[in-house]
Amino acid sequence: MEFDLVITNGTVATASDTFRADIGIRDGRIAAIADNLHGAREIDASGKLVLPGGIEAHCHIAQESATGGMTADDYRSGSISAAFGGNSSFIPFAAQHRGMGVTETLDLYDSRAQGNSVIDYGYHLIVADPTEEALHKELPQAFARGVTSFKVFMTYDLMKIDDGQFLDILSVAKTHGALTMVHAENSGIIRWISDRLVAAGHTRPRYHAISHPAVAETEAINRAITLARFVDAPLLIVHVSTPEGAGMVARARLEGAKIFGETCPQYLFLTKDDLDRPGMEGAKFMCSPPVRDAKTQEALWRHLQAGTFSVFSSDHAPYRFDDSGKLAKGPDATFKQIANGMPGLALRLPLLFSEGVRAGRITLNQFVALGATNAAKLYGMHPEKGTIAIGSDADIAIWDPEETRTVTVEDQHDNMDYTPFEGRQITGWPVTVLSRGETVMDGGKLVAQPGRGKFIARRPPDFTGYPGTRTPELDPARNFGAEIAP
Repeated sequence: MEFDLVITNGTVATASDTFRADIGIRDGRIAAIADNLHGAREIDASGKLVLPGGIEAHCHIAQESATGGMTADDYRSGSISAAFGGNSSFIPFAAQHRGMGVTETLDLYDSRAQGNSVIDYGYHLIVADPTEEALHKELPQAFARGVTSFKVFMTYDLMKIDDGQFLDILSVAKTHGALTMVHAENSGIIRWISDRLVAAGHTRPRYHAISHPAVAETEAINRAITLARFVDAPLLIVHVSTPEGAGMVARARLEGAKIFGETCPQYLFLTKDDLDRPGMEGAKFMCSPPVRDAKTQEALWRHLQAGTFSVFSSDHAPYRFDDSGKLAKGPDATFKQIANGMPGLALRLPLLFSEGVRAGRITLNQFVALGATNAAKLYGMHPEKGTIAIGSDADIAIWDPEETRTVTVEDQHDNMDYTPFEGRQITGWPVTVLSRGETVMDGGKLVAQPGRGKFIARRPPDFTGYPGTRTPELDPARNFGAEIAP
């Protein structure tokens, strides 16, 4: 049997198993997993790990903020950075702003992605203007188009939705089998404390951490879970940053709710002390929710180990440390005027491997699950993506588990002028990335041409095993026959 490419002599790992085998690839898919395979081209993976290519499922690429600021990375630079970080596909956001239609939004992002990405891509649709047409016509059309995850905000004045709109979106998503994602912070708490900080002259970047207290997240997570459970709809809480919030996710899952959690590298590796740097340097470490403290890091690691978090994502939000990004409002801007977010696309997986697998906090199989397989399942891409199995796309990352590097901004291959992880020592690094059997990155060099990446039309996630709940007031058998919600 002839193969286009064979990866030989490597240690293969999936989310469940680790074994020695060769992998035979034909027509962009895995055709055989066995010993002693040979092909037209061969990659010797001796001493290396052969893993499913990572799936970066939370990043902001070629995306305007509600106030008009554009992220530094487009689909070319963003996809290249992702590939150098061991990823073979990613799912950035397509952001609807008020006054924009859903179809208009997706068409806009198609124009930005097509001809630029070196890896396969999809979109999460941000919904900020849930009009009747959007809810009942355009969101179902987006779903049919293969966009099966929608994101909403409970904060940011120009993006947030109210509880009634949240219930509308959850209900529409449930009807069509889609997954709703939420940025959960209490907008009123943040505004109240921020206004008082600024009025008292506390405007430096470090006060951003004070202005987004843990209670703002925990209240909003509790409310979001309550709303989702009320209509029995699936919900993912993105970038969980508090032990209390993680605990709410864990309890809801234990009770059978279709609730999922995500956390990010910044919450495991940075603290609010990083915001307390000279001048405006702290602005580089501003994100929302903010990074917290060492005790919180330890608790979030435990939740990662225990399975509270289904996915581990970068939340790559690249705003340069200049007047195009963080300093757009000037060198003396208050913390309220500084763009939120930090880069991390290329470091998500190396950080997790080094401090997770190498440090003995998680197994190699958990690493694969958190970095690829769970995202593929949760976002309707499995088994084509996220695993090494016969018939799956040959999306593969070959890692050198012994390679040690010191993080530099040059190694990120993005359009940023800094990395918040500069100088950190990392052991374990992706050396080759394949997408559908084609080499994208090899030996620190980009091989693929921009534009080879394809749009991934995703399916509904499978929520088998999550029984959910039936609210009496929404059950026609118990509410006098009223048909209120699906």
